[in-house]
Amino acid sequence: MTVTSVHDPSHREALWELEDAFERGDLISVFGRCTVSYEGRAASDLGAGDRLLVLKPDGAALVHTDEGRQPVNWQPPGSEHRAAVREGRLRVRSTRSNPDETLTVRFAAVDQLSAMAVTGGRDLTLHGSEEDLRTRILERPDLVEPGFEPRETERPSSAGPMDVFGVDADGTPVVVELKRRRVGPDAVGQLARYVRALREELGIEANDGETDDADSPEVRGILVAPSVTDRAAERLAERGFDHVALEPTPEE
Repeated sequence: MTVTSVHDPSHREALWELEDAFERGDLISVFGRCTVSYEGRAASDLGAGDRLLVLKPDGAALVHTDEGRQPVNWQPPGSEHRAAVREGRLRVRSTRSNPDETLTVRFAAVDQLSAMAVTGGRDLTLHGSEEDLRTRILERPDLVEPGFEPRETERPSSAGPMDVFGVDADGTPVVVELKRRRVGPDAVGQLARYVRALREELGIEANDGETDDADSPEVRGILVAPSVTDRAAERLAERGFDHVALEPTPEE
């Protein structure tokens, strides 16, 4: 297997390596100081930080930080990778047209770039944790509802990190709270805090069951858990949230 790895390349050298790797169909990893932005049916931005960008030959793009297994932002397989140097800095974009979405990573510094030919996959064994539940949803977003598009995991907010942030088939922002066991009203309250925080961030007036403004943009809340108590179901209905009954592991 041929492996190309360069340390502390200039932005122009990194571009040349990326263009060659794209031509070969390599699996690529780039580590460095960067910002990340997504534009499409929703929008998100990550400020400057040291992150790992993985570009797969099937079109998938993954941005990892130093925490967790899941990427903080990504593009699905079928996207197209492009690279350029703009204003002396490396810019990597992953785009797709259905729907129109662009993930842009701008590097202030590139510490390491590696490219290699990788073949063969592996089976994923699920074990019943909330992380397994998140993995199921990222692999099969339609388990939440048809047309659901996850965009970020652990999205920061004033109420804490959201388990999954995405948009529904109409482009409406959706906060998904994950629980691996039967839950009560407290889980609904936690979801409500995330929804409220996102509305404040987006400048949307509160409309979580206390007001009825049909012209106000909405932020939806979905609680994913195997089951909920009767009181939790009442609280969900009061706030206009949805419950999706889903186990962390697929049923045999």
